[in-house]
Amino acid sequence: MQQTKISFDETQINFLNKYQELGFKDKSSLVRSAIEEYIKSLERQRMISSAELYAELYAKDPELRDLTNSAIENWPL
Repeated sequence: MQQTKISFDETQINFLNKYQELGFKDKSSLVRSAIEEYIKSLERQRMISSAELYAELYAKDPELRDLTNSAIENWPL
């Protein structure tokens, strides 16, 4: 695993020092977990933004709504 040097403020250091109370084996695993959760959060937000954009386009396009409605008629068979 690669290493990097990063800086934290005092509040963040105090939080990192509680890694055992939070169920982590070390400070690094706590930071890695936090980064992974942040990445997931960003991905969720991108998906939500994409869905909102598609919903907006769908709402403005009557032909697309008609096409969608015709595709779901009599479904499931």
